[in-house]
Amino acid sequence: VQLQASGGGLVQPGGSLRLSCAGSGFTLDYYAIGWVRQAPGKEREGVSCISSSAGTYYADSVKGRFTISRDNAKNTVYLEMNSLKPEDTAVYYCATDTLSNCRVAGGSIHIAMYDHWGQGTLVTVSS
Repeated sequence: VQLQASGGGLVQPGGSLRLSCAGSGFTLDYYAIGWVRQAPGKEREGVSCISSSAGTYYADSVKGRFTISRDNAKNTVYLEMNSLKPEDTAVYYCATDTLSNCRVAGGSIHIAMYDHWGQGTLVTVSS
């Protein structure tokens, strides 16, 4: 069971990146998949989540700029990031929840029950 996150890099403010999360050894279809980021010196933050039925959820900080999607045929989940800001700089991880639905409460995406994690991909937004 493995998740492989990729697509990070250095981008200027206002630019775009697309992150990919590919699953191997198991099928992502049945699980909610989340993108989580961790900036230097900060706690991990749930950025976005997509349920098995393709319901989508976003942190307020990225709403309107990021789009999460899944391609079950490719066993892959994507995070399209537009209008990037320096405060988006972080290591981005993808992870599976143990449920098929995203855990969202009080406007936050809850990540405590995420059990399989990718290795992370670094996104740096800087001029």
